[in-house]
Amino acid sequence: MSNNLVIGIVGMPGSGKSVLAEMFSNAGWGKVYFGSVTLKELDRQQLPYNEANEKYIREGLRAELGEDAYAKYLLPEILELSKVRPVIIDGLYSWSEYLYLKNNLKEHLKILAVVTNSQSRYDRLKFREKRPLTQEQAISRDHAEIEKLSKGGPIAIADYYITNNGTLKEFSGKFQALIEEENW
Repeated sequence: MSNNLVIGIVGMPGSGKSVLAEMFSNAGWGKVYFGSVTLKELDRQQLPYNEANEKYIREGLRAELGEDAYAKYLLPEILELSKVRPVIIDGLYSWSEYLYLKNNLKEHLKILAVVTNSQSRYDRLKFREKRPLTQEQAISRDHAEIEKLSKGGPIAIADYYITNNGTLKEFSGKFQALIEEENW
């Protein structure tokens, strides 16, 4: 496992990005959660955690600081962690964030896309413990992330792909296979 290696996990909401990031973390990787920026700002503004407020914060921060705001905010943490162990980024969102990180991390950045069919994602989002979404909210979020964040770009150019349409056990097996194949 190489220090300085940074893998950004990309995928649509409910695809399993956070579950996969937790698998990496349990394997000894440092983890940086892009959504933490939103959650910290919700706390700072004393707003409840819900889809409307999260969207308000995400779009507001990017309007104010640029489309790559989250990457700029978290790059120092990524760099510091990558000095001592490989890092997994949970939830790289936009094309602008990808370009910013690629320009700063160069060959050390790799992208791993989690691909899941839409109905499976919507079903998962409906029943997830934290921040559940109705199917209508999930579809709205899909559209916002594709249209406003250009989320499809990082997914399209990913270095690695892993599908997650089955059980957690199957997903974990795919993770283990990838770790072994890439010698991470």
